[in-house]
Amino acid sequence: MGSTFILKVRICLNPLKAFFYRGSLASFTLNPSLCKSPQLPLSARFLCTRDTKSNPGGRQTDKSNSGRTDGQSGVNNGTIRCRDEELWDGAVKGKDKSSTLWQRPSFPKSVFAAGTAKRTAEMLRRKQHVGEPEGRTTRGAAKVHPPDRPLAAAEWRKLKESLGNPQRFDIQMMCALFTSGADLDIAKSLLTFVAMETGTLSYELLLRYLTLCVSSGHDSEVFDVYDIMRGSFPSLDTGASSLFIKSFCRTARWREALSILHEVKKVFTPSPRNYGDIITAAMLNGDTTTAWTLYEELIEKGLSPHPETWDALFKGVGKTNETDAESMSQSEHQERLLGILLYMRNNQIYPQHSLASSIKTWFESLTGQTWTGSWTSTTPKGVCRCCGSELESIQLTVEEYQQLKDRVMADIIQGRDVFNKTTPEELERFKAFVKRKPAFDVVVDGLNVANTNKDKSRQSETLLAVVSELVGQGLTVLVLGRKHMLRPSRSWERHNMNLIQQKAHCFFTENISEDDPFLLYATLHSGNHCRFVSRDLMRDHKACLPDGASRRLFFKWQRGHQLVVNGSVAAGRRVRFQSILSYDTIVQTSADSWHVPFDDTEGRSTYEVPQRWLCLTTKH
Repeated sequence: MGSTFILKVRICLNPLKAFFYRGSLASFTLNPSLCKSPQLPLSARFLCTRDTKSNPGGRQTDKSNSGRTDGQSGVNNGTIRCRDEELWDGAVKGKDKSSTLWQRPSFPKSVFAAGTAKRTAEMLRRKQHVGEPEGRTTRGAAKVHPPDRPLAAAEWRKLKESLGNPQRFDIQMMCALFTSGADLDIAKSLLTFVAMETGTLSYELLLRYLTLCVSSGHDSEVFDVYDIMRGSFPSLDTGASSLFIKSFCRTARWREALSILHEVKKVFTPSPRNYGDIITAAMLNGDTTTAWTLYEELIEKGLSPHPETWDALFKGVGKTNETDAESMSQSEHQERLLGILLYMRNNQIYPQHSLASSIKTWFESLTGQTWTGSWTSTTPKGVCRCCGSELESIQLTVEEYQQLKDRVMADIIQGRDVFNKTTPEELERFKAFVKRKPAFDVVVDGLNVANTNKDKSRQSETLLAVVSELVGQGLTVLVLGRKHMLRPSRSWERHNMNLIQQKAHCFFTENISEDDPFLLYATLHSGNHCRFVSRDLMRDHKACLPDGASRRLFFKWQRGHQLVVNGSVAAGRRVRFQSILSYDTIVQTSADSWHVPFDDTEGRSTYEVPQRWLCLTTKH
């Protein structure tokens, strides 16, 4: 193979010789999560396939290391049992014990509890797939099978011919080598064959090979590919730049990644992963100044750091390489780390257990301070089971409530598409209706509640049961429905609908109207004590709000005001509602404590909140 590798190629020849004649390397095993994928990471797709002179630009995408450590070892997600809790927190005072809404005391306590959506989906999936045959094989499975040893050019040619001389044989084979975790020398023999056949190596092929090298940790090979691509192409796409940054940061040449980052910034905003790789390398090599400078730049650009970046900052440095003038004082470093916790609070971010462990270790290692960290949970009333501190209330302040009310009115009730959901006349008629009625304690989404019963013949009966439960507690109830519910039918019995209208205030919209804006308007207009009953998680409406702060405020209000019927509604049985927690699940601090909710549940949905806490306390 070496004697025939004298063909003139259009890329730099000398680097290629060193590239192909390097001694054989030990076999490697890819990350299991990568092996399962039939395709290379997305970063390998933004490239030029044939024209070696082109500028392969692409979006800033680096999925080669997008997996997040779950860090759940050693954590028991124990069930927290609680007593039936009164939901009104003094908002409806002067009522007897019958005014306590019935709640299910066992786990899951809330539709917003982490893991609830995943468990529900798995349960439904099991029901749907009972007795079904096994599914098909993974879509997009590789059509070519890589060899188990390096091949000579003649052997590669024979293999290519046996497959019908496909146009993209080299790319397909490199993909197959990647997904199978093949020996690197096999990939190098493929490159030799392609260079001899075509006289060149395309950008795409080199990028696929680069992805293989980075994923398998062959950083010395990455250096060779870097020299070749720098000398052969006018510029690098963001996918290749991200891979080079990642690989260089794992070596003593990590500072060269700063130059690559600078080149990326001329064209695109670097990804949080790009910044994170260099920040981690800087911390590991004792350059805290560079690490924090890049971190501040990341935040200023409005990017959200990866958990691994925070983990590296909390784990700190080993031997520092900075001079006394350059080094950061312990107090300054501590202040910046506490700033990360405040960032998590302001952005409602929940660290994984592994990051929470690093936070705990850092607090307990502070010189001259006596911090103690414990893994714990809270009581239903929001009291820390470890230190006894009372957590912040889920209820909004007067200022927060008014701010949210104004935003919802402007962006959801009267937004650009409001008249796709209703008509001007109907909206004004509803506003007048609400204005002349007393403030409501509960607003019920009638159609949504009725549909909790899969038996369509019992929809009106289900709605009547829920309304009767609420009214029986002495609460003022508004039921929102649609006009078709007033037409007697198998689903909507006249007798049941008449009873509902006798027990509660009712407003029925046109059949084409959307209920949710009316529900939100009535609930917010009635005051901070008013709650609503619906299974709808309002994600579309939350997305209408213009900024993250308003969306987080809406989510806080929603968790403190939304009632969800627990299970099915059966005749002769009392209606029960899932719990509304009295405390806010958010990073919080006092003079001598920090409480950090951490994520120890796989597959937590974005609208769910963790149930476990890290309690940090100190003695002065």
